[in-house]
Amino acid sequence: MLLQMGGVRSALSLLAVRRACCLSRAAHTSPQTHEYKPIKKVMVANRGEIAIRVFRACTELGIRTVAVYSEQDTGQMHRQKADEAYLIGRGLPPVAAYLHIPDIIKVAKENDVDAIHPGYGFLSERSDFAQACMDAGVRFIGPAPEVVRKMGDKVEARAIAIRAGVPVVPGTDAPISCLQEAQEFSNTYGFPIIFKAAYGGGGRGMRVVRGYEELEENYQRAYSEALAAFGNGALFVEKFIEKPRHIEVQILGDKYGNVIHLYERDCSIQRRHQKVVEIAPATQLDPHLRDRLTADSVNLAKLVGYENAGTVEFLVDKHGKHYFIEVNSRLQVEHTVTEEITDVDLVHAQVRICEGRSLPELGLKQDKIRINGYAIQCRVTTEDPARGFQPDTGRLEVFRSGEGMGIRLDSASAFQGALISPHYDSLLVKVIASGKDLPAASAKMSRALAEFRVRGVKSLAYEPDDHKVTGPIILSCHQCVPEQDTCSSTTVPVTAECEWL
Repeated sequence: MLLQMGGVRSALSLLAVRRACCLSRAAHTSPQTHEYKPIKKVMVANRGEIAIRVFRACTELGIRTVAVYSEQDTGQMHRQKADEAYLIGRGLPPVAAYLHIPDIIKVAKENDVDAIHPGYGFLSERSDFAQACMDAGVRFIGPAPEVVRKMGDKVEARAIAIRAGVPVVPGTDAPISCLQEAQEFSNTYGFPIIFKAAYGGGGRGMRVVRGYEELEENYQRAYSEALAAFGNGALFVEKFIEKPRHIEVQILGDKYGNVIHLYERDCSIQRRHQKVVEIAPATQLDPHLRDRLTADSVNLAKLVGYENAGTVEFLVDKHGKHYFIEVNSRLQVEHTVTEEITDVDLVHAQVRICEGRSLPELGLKQDKIRINGYAIQCRVTTEDPARGFQPDTGRLEVFRSGEGMGIRLDSASAFQGALISPHYDSLLVKVIASGKDLPAASAKMSRALAEFRVRGVKSLAYEPDDHKVTGPIILSCHQCVPEQDTCSSTTVPVTAECEWL
């Protein structure tokens, strides 16, 4: 009996040792674990249509919403769409109010906000804002502050892309400090070159230079624009790629190292380096090139431990060679077309990832993501074509939109009686058309835009009564684009008799 008891003890001891070894091995090999923490209240540190877009997603998820607004935005729709709304930036200029981090954090802490969504623009790519949220014990719905910092620094992002084996456009390894460095770069690589703001985007601080005689003036202008827009005039220089396609890849990452892509968007139709029309997926894109673009995007994201939603942007030259541009560590204005073709709600995913859910838990596995048809987004803005597309302001006396099957409208101030402010972006409404193929989506978009009626302010909307449009007809890069336009600026005069897209 005693021998039997001793044998049992020995066996149990051996099992305990084995179990301890297995647990130790698992601790070293299993991915980092994160606690799931439900979010009960979300603030959007932004305004306009993107604030409303996030509020709607949160409401669908059963999450309470909080808006912030400047003194100039007291009557804006985003304030009314949230469950709670609070004034920020009292006494500050309109834009400065939405950039005032102490006020935003103060409102969040005083009102038990669990997480802050930055939207796009304003503070969305500011690492100090992401860090301020963390320091205050409020979750930031986006990447970690260090990742935001790395991706926001175009020079560092470029170095990371090189480490990831992603091809980049020839350019300076660090921001230039004087005009002479730009001259030396142009001597090495030749013209044209382009100045880019090192710490910002959206077309600000960008200048193309085609000869020595333009170098000094464009350097000074790019520096001034970057300083005014981002508080830092640092520039870097790249070789300018003539007539490229601008292709970007949507990515999603979680807290456990999983990263997937949701295919690409073609954003080649631009004016003054700012996107006007976006299409998903990209038309006439070689499948092998698509595979390279998406693989490079995922590899780069994994290298930096990317979490939440982001976009990796590329230029594709006329030979089909692609070059990394930058990573936007936020939700993009054009995220809508990706949602339409993949049936993935990106804002839902952002919130759930922030709560600690993994991509597989959300049903987001790469082999499950499929392209379903085509989608096009057009931005109807309050701009006057007769004055070089300068923003127009005033009160909307008449507003009727195009709707119907296959049309999605994302807007904030698009209603009769709305006051269009001179202080913010001129975007009035985003029109998204989707169909089984590109001709179907194009037909729906053309029909929807033809239904628009906008009076009181100038806009890029159809005026069928005059059998023409007040703004430009947008064409694809493969059709009859006039000589003066390029693939990165394909807005054409209203006299052009071409089919839409």
